[in-house]
Amino acid sequence: MASLTYDLTLAGLSVGAAAALTGTGLIVTYRATGVLNFAHGAIAMLCAYLLRQCVVVWSWPLWAGAALVLLVVAPALGLALERGVFRPLATAGSDPARTLVASLGVFVLLVGAAALLWGTGAREDAPTLIAADPWGQLAVACAIAVTVWAVTRWTRFGGELRAVVDNRPLAVLGGIDADRVAAAGWAFGAFTAGLTGVLLAPYVRLDPYGLPLLVMEVVAVAVAARMRFLSVAVPVALAIGVAQSQLTRLHPGGRAEPLLQAVGANLFVVALLVAALALPGIGGRGALPRAVTRRVVPAPPGAWPVAAVLFLLPLGFAGSDLHTSVQVPALALILLSLVVVTGRAGQLALGQGAFAGLGALFATLAALGRFPGIPQLPGLVALLLAVVLVAPLGLLTAVPAIGRHGLALALATFAVGVGVSRFVFAQPYAASGLAPGRPAGFAGDRAYYLLELCLLSGALVLVWALRRGRVGRALAAVRDHEAGASAAGVRVSALKAAAFVVGAGLAALGGGLLAFGVRSFDPGAYDPVRGLLWFAAIVALGADSLLAAPAGAALLVGLDAGTRGGVAAAAVGVLALLVGRFPEGPYEAARGLVARVRGPRRPTARGAAVRDALRRGERRPGPAPSDGLDEPAGPGSAPAPRRTRRARAGGPPQAAGRPSPPPVLSGARLTVSFDGHPVLHGVDIAVPPGRIVAVVGPNGAGKSTLFHCLAGTVRPDAGRVRLGDRDITALPAHARTRLGVARTFQQLAVFPSLTVAENIRVGAEQGRVRDRHATRRLLRLFGLRGGRFPADLPTGTLRRVELARALAGRPHVLLLDEPAAGLDDAEVAALARLLKALAGDGTGLLVVEHDLDLVTELADTVHVMTAGRIVASGPPAAVLDRTAGARP
Repeated sequence: MASLTYDLTLAGLSVGAAAALTGTGLIVTYRATGVLNFAHGAIAMLCAYLLRQCVVVWSWPLWAGAALVLLVVAPALGLALERGVFRPLATAGSDPARTLVASLGVFVLLVGAAALLWGTGAREDAPTLIAADPWGQLAVACAIAVTVWAVTRWTRFGGELRAVVDNRPLAVLGGIDADRVAAAGWAFGAFTAGLTGVLLAPYVRLDPYGLPLLVMEVVAVAVAARMRFLSVAVPVALAIGVAQSQLTRLHPGGRAEPLLQAVGANLFVVALLVAALALPGIGGRGALPRAVTRRVVPAPPGAWPVAAVLFLLPLGFAGSDLHTSVQVPALALILLSLVVVTGRAGQLALGQGAFAGLGALFATLAALGRFPGIPQLPGLVALLLAVVLVAPLGLLTAVPAIGRHGLALALATFAVGVGVSRFVFAQPYAASGLAPGRPAGFAGDRAYYLLELCLLSGALVLVWALRRGRVGRALAAVRDHEAGASAAGVRVSALKAAAFVVGAGLAALGGGLLAFGVRSFDPGAYDPVRGLLWFAAIVALGADSLLAAPAGAALLVGLDAGTRGGVAAAAVGVLALLVGRFPEGPYEAARGLVARVRGPRRPTARGAAVRDALRRGERRPGPAPSDGLDEPAGPGSAPAPRRTRRARAGGPPQAAGRPSPPPVLSGARLTVSFDGHPVLHGVDIAVPPGRIVAVVGPNGAGKSTLFHCLAGTVRPDAGRVRLGDRDITALPAHARTRLGVARTFQQLAVFPSLTVAENIRVGAEQGRVRDRHATRRLLRLFGLRGGRFPADLPTGTLRRVELARALAGRPHVLLLDEPAAGLDDAEVAALARLLKALAGDGTGLLVVEHDLDLVTELADTVHVMTAGRIVASGPPAAVLDRTAGARP
């Protein structure tokens, strides 16, 4: 027994040492560049294949092949990735989501390249670099970790590395060569990836899909170490490796034995689930690149009829051609689920393959009569049952998505996909050669393909309706600016959950159709690597485009059907890299290149005449269009129709008889602490209707925290917030908006993928009072052109857009955070006139502003804050003069 324990411990140390190497490389790369390198496993796989090619195929000495691969090829690959892919993103100030897309593109490209070069079959003859005795591997892992720790802690380079990660632009201003630091991090990370690959290859399956996934599972080690602490990563890796090895001796018996054994054999997956779902998330903003969330170039006219004709062509095929074609509509449904979750809702969903596989498994078991507690069902009924069962399981990823963004959300969804693959698809009932028949009446290939087309068409219409209506605009708002959407009244949590549920249902439908189409359930068809390929495909083709789903399915199936496997993955990898590389997406880059080749376009005679007239200032104003898409110079520059001031400002109309007075927004004894440090100390404040209340004070005085307490984005530790007689302390921001408390943001909160009119319509649809005429009225009042996109507008106009959206729901109280930021003198004067008009109509306004001249002109009451307390209150002239006189 002691000998067995010792042997298992040695085996566990060997696995743990490889995991420690992976964690070390991921942490160094992340600390040097801020990038969580999802391609780490693919680099490891590629280096393992290259070493095998040198030693086994070309008969090189092992030391020569290892030196070439580990000391030359791997670092060179890291440097190439840093220089060609990630440096442009870093210098452009890219968000973590774009670097994630780029790293996934690298992953998919390397996997496809390996499949093209060496095939998809497993290799059993990978050379052994270090003997099976774990002490050598353990010594290598510990030596590398200690060296990295010493370099980062005690050398100048380590200080530069930390500075670059904390604030790259500031580090560059301080004289640090950020590119050199990032290049060193990438070179070292690629070296550790290659070393991990060549160490693991002799003991696991060396194939383009298995080894990358195995390496990615141990990302749990780096996440548990918060992507920073090597002193945590190495012991955690060794402990999990030893525990996983020891658990192989347990044989509990009973029906649960396969699942328990799967858990014991996949402790790194369990650790990944715990680290991704339970620990605080890593990463930053979750917004996807513009090229991902909105098509830069719309589908050309006639694209849909052409697509329909192409999808009908296979009805004339026969034999293997039609057998291949039946996979396309099913895969299109799976990709359509990503259009909903990623394209429209903006969630980084890397686990949709799990829901497709669950749909295939449940439909297969129900059709074969092997689903527990359910008799054998007809094929279509089994398919419907699978959708009904799997759709609610979308909450598995929706729950972590509610509180996570960016990399943290990507890890959580990926962890769910890996967990389902290891603990559901790997069980005996799922891997025992399940072979379902097709539904009755659709056994033939043509009939079944026609059924798939009908279901795909219905799903496309459903998603089109979802994207076009009120819900679609709310989803786009959540995707573009989650806090702004909540401030507009959107129920963000519920909408995210709904998107994941709908996405899971569509993926389940596609997975079930795919299993019925090929007449078998293959767990490998739904593994997490396939899910990453599908995600990269839909991102590369335009995630918010309905046409991307069928086009992506045809690309993936078509390229791999008639050629060697891996072509589709390589093509998708290149496209995904372009999305990460070019801020506006590959389509815009291609269009710009064509425009540069053609040179400047000459205007027509009429165009030249209009241009000359504009230059001379001879443009004559014409009648305003009926849809309100005119754009005068600014608020108040165009005459408004005859109506009350309240109606022009977007406020509620007077009710018949005596109107009820608007409620007072008040905060009583508000106390807030962050990490044990008090920020607010028992603050009292009230915003009466028809009054403008200003809060001023130095930075760090607590103004923003007080603002957020009133807006609902920060919940006070003590004290109460009331709207009239109602206690709203526990209500979130969207609920307060629907009660009549609207807000604007210091950093502009507009939705770039929606037009100006749609931005305002979101507020009108989600606010306190729904008014179908509010958008048209506010466009005219603020002098806005509804058909333009925010990216084309200056800051002053965007401020008007944000304010118009806040007023569209007819609020009782309007909270404004630095409303004059970025405005010139004329725009500030126009803003002041508008805010006074709003107050005159009975709206209560709270303004947090640094411009004391504006505060003096606007406010009825000023509160001066210092160190979390209100130290002076009263009329602006007296309070500000007294405060200024009290300064030393």
